[in-house]
This record gives sequence, structure tokens and C-alpha cells, in this order.
Amino acid sequence: MRILHVLTYYRPHISGLTIYVERLARGLADAGHQVTILTSQYDRALPCREWRDGVDVVRVPVLARISKGVLMPAFGVTLRRLLPSQDLVHLHLPQFDGAGVAINARLFHKPSLLTVHGDIRLPDGPFNWVVQRVINLMNRIAGHAVDRVVSYTEDFARHSRYLMRYRHKLSIIPPPIEIALPAPDDLEAFRHQWQITPAQRPLIGMCARLATEKGVEVLVQALQIIRQVRPEARVLFAGPYRDVIGEEAYARRLRPAFDALGPAWTFVGTLQGRALAAFYTACDVTVLPSLNSTESFGMVQVESMLCGTPVVCSDLPGVRVAVQTTGMGSVVPPGDAPALAAAILDVCDHRARYVKPRAFIAQHYSTARTVHDYLQLYDSLIRRRTSSSTS
Repeated sequence: MRILHVLTYYRPHISGLTIYVERLARGLADAGHQVTILTSQYDRALPCREWRDGVDVVRVPVLARISKGVLMPAFGVTLRRLLPSQDLVHLHLPQFDGAGVAINARLFHKPSLLTVHGDIRLPDGPFNWVVQRVINLMNRIAGHAVDRVVSYTEDFARHSRYLMRYRHKLSIIPPPIEIALPAPDDLEAFRHQWQITPAQRPLIGMCARLATEKGVEVLVQALQIIRQVRPEARVLFAGPYRDVIGEEAYARRLRPAFDALGPAWTFVGTLQGRALAAFYTACDVTVLPSLNSTESFGMVQVESMLCGTPVVCSDLPGVRVAVQTTGMGSVVPPGDAPALAAAILDVCDHRARYVKPRAFIAQHYSTARTVHDYLQLYDSLIRRRTSSSTS
């Protein structure tokens, strides 16, 4: 099977969406399928074509950027060059180019589907008001043109205005999650590197981009509350925090709060592999205090659970599903710092009540399950298109 995935940003850019597609693409390639990624050359230092983990990555040069979106004049030409050799097209929203991809897939008689990874909500302002409506229109066109629409969870789909339009062609496929447990030496090295001591309790982890929708300021406020009763409490923040695309003003706004917390707030940077597993394992609890529907799940929650660390997350459609499914954590109202602080302390003080076996978590979430579910969907779409074209 020859599968074309289309998304605005791909690795080495780090977000839940890019990690999701990377895991899915690699899993499909490992299963013997030919996978091509069509994406933007958001950084001119990146090659326009690259073979990465058994996947063909094609990057289109960027002329200009509008907020987090990009303008790529050569995108359509590149897409139409790739389409004839593909069996199926898989879009990933949000992206500006979704409508054009979906329409071209139909013109080339290729079965297509899109996965919704979250909503786009641009900051207030006259220009962004116009851009937001253009994006909404393009997403609707894409949704109408594709053969199938995928959501991570039924919960998010039930509450999404966008997905409610396409209930008649909706599939639910859980996201791909994978993380190995750290070796004892990895865990000890991580604790030594970041000067983690037994007195620093609770040790609270957050793994995310430093981005507006993640609710980082809510965790800052919660930490200030917690330190009134647990003065040694500390946050480790893992993920991109410098020069995050579209989030520069947000980072500047929070900088005084980070500085005021001093060593109680530590940025450990982007972690992968064994270092990321050590981060999760070292923490007493991890948090996902997201604020709105731009977050539709939060795969970092399940990664944390697989490393034995419970989670406190926002009570948002999709985001709350991992905790509700596994019972490994607590759910709090979005934007409520006192509730977040109370839940963190409760989970840490009664940790045995929340921790579940790794095998139990893996029953619900794994890359293997996601790849299997998508292959079944791909096969059904291809067979349906073949049947309709021969009848």
C-alpha cells in the first residue's frame, strides 16, 4: 500500500501532531507499506527531501508565515506530482492546505481521509478574525471532500462543532503511544543532572510546548499555592520553550513568573527516548492543564502512565479520556489553579490509589493498535473506491 500523509509541520518540529504522524508513519513502514510525508520546509536548513525511519519526507519551501500557518506557492505542484503514484491520501488537520489536498485527491480518484488533531483558535484581533474564518471554511471543504474523518476519541467528536458535521463518516481510532521504561542508570543520571533530591516533593512534571493553549500559567499559579504548604515543591518542564513558532509573546509574558520561582521551576528542554522515560519516572505526578479544544487528547498523559506516574489533566473533551479510561489520575476544571493544586497534592499523597499496572494501560493505547486500526480503514476505503470505479 502506498500512503501519502499531508501535514504542515513534521519532524524535527515537536508537537503532539508531529509525534503522532511520525509514529504512525514509522509503524506503517515497518509493516511493509510505502509511506510519503508531504510537509513544509519550515526551516530552510532542512532538506527538501529526506529518507527518515523508512519514510520518504518531501518538504515544500515556505514563502511566508501567517501566525502558525505557512504559504507554500509550490505546494500544489508538488502534491499533484506525488498523487498519481499513491493509493490513498491521509490529511492531518489543522492545516491551511487541507481543502486543496482533499479536492485534488478526489480529482485524481484517490481515496482520502483526514484526522482531526484539535481545533485552531487564533489570538484576538481583526486580522486573525479574518484568518480564522478562512481556516474554518477550508477545513469544512476538506471535511466534505474526504471519504472518512477520524477522531482520537468519541468524547472529543461529540463536543466538536467541526466533527459533528461529519458524524455519518466518522471513525474513532486511539492515538499511537509508545515509550520504554528507563534503566536504573538512566533514572539515576537524570536525577543527578537536574539535582533532584528526595526532599523536593511533590516533583511535578509537565511535558509540552510552551504554548498558549497548554495552560502553563495555571501550573505556575498552582505551584505557588502548593509551595505555601510544601515549600520544596518543584516543577520540571520538558519540551520546547525557546522560540516556539507563534508563541514568542506568550513566553515573554510568563518569563517574570518563571524568574520569580527560581529553582522551583526548571526547564529541562526537549527530551526523547530514555531521557524522556526517566523524566516521567522521576516525577511524582505529571499535569496537562490545557485550556481549550486546540488540545484533543494529550498523548503525554499515557506516556506518563506507562512509566508508572499518574496524571492530573483538564476536564476538556478528549483530554479527560485517558484518565477516565484508566483511572490513573484526576480531572480538574480548566483554568482553575486552586483545583489543580489540590488535585496534585491528593494524587501525590494517595499515589497507590491511582497507579495502575503498565500492561493495563498498554491494553488501551499502543502504536501497534493504532496502525492496525488505520490499516483496516485504509483497506476498506481503497476497496470501496476500486469497487465504485469498476461498477
